[in-house]
Amino acid sequence: MKRILVVDDEYDLCEILRFNLESEGYDVDVAFSGEAALNYDLSKYSLVLLDVMMEDLSGFEVAKVLRADEKTSSLPIIFLTACTSEDDILLGFDVGADDYIKKPFSVREVLARIKSLLNRIEHQQRQGKNVITCGELIIELNSKTVQLDKKEISFTKKEFGILRLLLEHPNRMFSRDEILSLIWTDEVCVLDRTVDVNIARIRKKIGRYGKNIISRSGFGYLFNA
Repeated sequence: MKRILVVDDEYDLCEILRFNLESEGYDVDVAFSGEAALNYDLSKYSLVLLDVMMEDLSGFEVAKVLRADEKTSSLPIIFLTACTSEDDILLGFDVGADDYIKKPFSVREVLARIKSLLNRIEHQQRQGKNVITCGELIIELNSKTVQLDKKEISFTKKEFGILRLLLEHPNRMFSRDEILSLIWTDEVCVLDRTVDVNIARIRKKIGRYGKNIISRSGFGYLFNA
């Protein structure tokens, strides 16, 4: 049974989510503050629903703690928040969110987002660490190849590295400096513009999935899975 932790300082909302999640077959615990959430053994959970605006520790601060701990670094996090500005959303993804649901929301939407995220993770685990997929876009890590609709696409080493990085961390924003430091590890001086040129080539090569690579001026790039 999948185990979910709901973290929100609104008691009524927590109880509504608990009731509906348990009705769907999930095992649910509730924490009414960020500090209380960190007292749980979070490594035992399948997913955390995390409010952003809380008095003691914000959801962003809790997420940073989770991502810094090896035991919870890959724990799926869905933010629940009334913060709807683009900067807030980008910050949420930057600190490690897997998804971001704006308040007010319907319970049906929350249930659907949870199911989609958990199914995607299970699919990736079944495929194993040597394959990364997004629909009909497939990266074979052993052979260093990319396939679209079962047809292999020619990628340079750098293009492959960027696409792998974005797909391995869906919905996570990477700045141009981060991409340069992670992909161009053996080169001393590379311009930011180099990243943009490679992203443009990747978008063209992956066809309909090119629109999933989202750019944000001043922030960088993410793959919207």
